[in-house]
Amino acid sequence: MKAKMTISLILLILLVLPACGQGSNSQGMDVGTTAPEDANAVALYKKSCLSCHAADLSGRVGPSLQQIGSKLSQEQLYTIIHDGARGMPAFQKSLSNEEIDALTQWLSKNK
Repeated sequence: MKAKMTISLILLILLVLPACGQGSNSQGMDVGTTAPEDANAVALYKKSCLSCHAADLSGRVGPSLQQIGSKLSQEQLYTIIHDGARGMPAFQKSLSNEEIDALTQWLSKNK
């Protein structure tokens, strides 16, 4: 069951998220402009995600994360960050569960 769910999640990501998007983030989720309570998540994003997903979440090597909260649930985001996905490494060994949770909460607000 878990394997089917993982495969379905990967397929969903491949179908929903454009690879290397170039648009601007109209939702104000640029990592430089965020609420103070999200400062930890922003620091984690800058350290672990920015090189593939860009400062404005528009995507580079990795897909755009703009409006990702309207495409994937917080649980789905957690699974992808924790376990990795096609082309994306797993972060379970380099980030704690709490850090991954902070990132997923912050990204899920991006709608």
